[in-house]
Amino acid sequence: MRITGRPCLSGDLTPSEQLFLAALQAVDFGRFEHVRIHEGQIVLDPWPVAVRDVKFGAESTAERVVHPAYQLKCQAAEFFEYTRDVDDGEIRSLEIRHGLPFSMEVALAGRHRGGRP
Repeated sequence: MRITGRPCLSGDLTPSEQLFLAALQAVDFGRFEHVRIHEGQIVLDPWPVAVRDVKFGAESTAERVVHPAYQLKCQAAEFFEYTRDVDDGEIRSLEIRHGLPFSMEVALAGRHRGGRP
């Protein structure tokens, strides 16, 4: 069954979305490249390429306490809402700032159900 709509809590995420959100938080600053989306789900096999930005002398915010059902930040909720509406495509580049999705470049091979490209 396809999941649609905007998730509000971490518990609203599918297992693959939860894994990807944890990976975003682990990268902290950087990007993911070549992330496939199929039928609204992020494809994690093969695992997408992560590129971390490293700034020397800066404090990291990567360590976060994750609770079983916490409120998603707006950026994460919007990101998963968007990917859930993609039939088939690839995120060519997903920029991450402070462990959250910031912007992305998407190639859409299939239909985007939300009516926006």
